[in-house]
Amino acid sequence: MPVSNILDTAKVKMEKTKDVLRADLMAIRAGRANPQLLDRITVDYYGTPTPLKNVANISAPEPRVLQINPWDPKMVKDISKAILASDLGLTPSNDGKVIRLMLPELTEERRRELTKIVRKTSEESKVAIRSIRRDAVDQVKKLKKNSEITEDDQKKAEDDIQKLTDAAIKDIDKINAEKEKEIMDVK
Repeated sequence: MPVSNILDTAKVKMEKTKDVLRADLMAIRAGRANPQLLDRITVDYYGTPTPLKNVANISAPEPRVLQINPWDPKMVKDISKAILASDLGLTPSNDGKVIRLMLPELTEERRRELTKIVRKTSEESKVAIRSIRRDAVDQVKKLKKNSEITEDDQKKAEDDIQKLTDAAIKDIDKINAEKEKEIMDVK
């Protein structure tokens, strides 16, 4: 496997790690109602666990309200149960056709808890990036050991891998800072 393939693979994996971080952070509430807050909720749809967004239309008609319109009115009870069973801490109210979730104002204490969760999630992403770096460096060392590349090529490849890693960690820090700012913003 040429060095360029190792670098390309590492870069793709690092990008995927950043995408996963972004998706995870979107599910953390930052004051405003965001339909993506419900992305991780699954509902029992005729015996099959199905993502909520596949059985209902989710909208945010007001800054602190999420509205869920199930395509099948019989699903209202199942959706309400799934929301209550989730870790969101929200109580759904429904009129038999539409479910509404009122998002409470975040307290200063809750905002601080959320920033800790954001930092922890970001740190896990950094660990994943470093693991990707380690794997790529190991592959390069294996090529050197098998005499497929020279020592100079090995050093250059390791430097390139480190540059990719540094850039990815910088991006993660930026994503983390943006989310923390969003959470701590009191509107």
